[in-house]
Amino acid sequence: MRGTRPQGLGRWRCWLASGLLLAVPVAAAQQTVGEFDREHTRFGVELRTRWGQRVMGEFPRYDGELVMVDERRRQVRVRLDTASFVVAGSDRYTQMARGEAFFDAGQHPQVEFVSDPVGEDEVRRGGALRGRLTIRDVSRIETFELQPATCARPGRDCDVVASGRIDRHDYGLSAWRFALDNHVRFTLQVRLDKDAQP
Repeated sequence: MRGTRPQGLGRWRCWLASGLLLAVPVAAAQQTVGEFDREHTRFGVELRTRWGQRVMGEFPRYDGELVMVDERRRQVRVRLDTASFVVAGSDRYTQMARGEAFFDAGQHPQVEFVSDPVGEDEVRRGGALRGRLTIRDVSRIETFELQPATCARPGRDCDVVASGRIDRHDYGLSAWRFALDNHVRFTLQVRLDKDAQP
């Protein structure tokens, strides 16, 4: 009996050590590379009326960061404050957009986007940026289009710009059904702050 206990204890310690070693890369993979530079970063929304008029809005309050997934890939995480949403030039449209039939800021305070992991080469070239978009507690995979970078270090020396259209009815954005087109275009213009890691 005395010989079996240390063996079992040793096996348990081995499992524990293995678990701790496995946990280290996971923790490192979740390391924040940098937060967004407030001066350059913008998150906008564009809607069109049935008569071709553009309605432009913006989320001036947000949280967001770039997170390290592994040595080569990063993940964008964005949380937009719906109570801060502003439609340019219209208090009436602003209140309607924040209201129950659209973003419903009282019940759903955030719009969230979490991208799939993406490499810096992909960001330079431009192309598809997939991720999970959550509006009014509805989550769907959406694809945004990254514009080709205009500098060698996108996100640091120049903005990363992406846009994409969603069907607003997929997320319960039912306001102005007869006045607005079915699609909402989201635009992301992102730059990291000066303290971001390489």
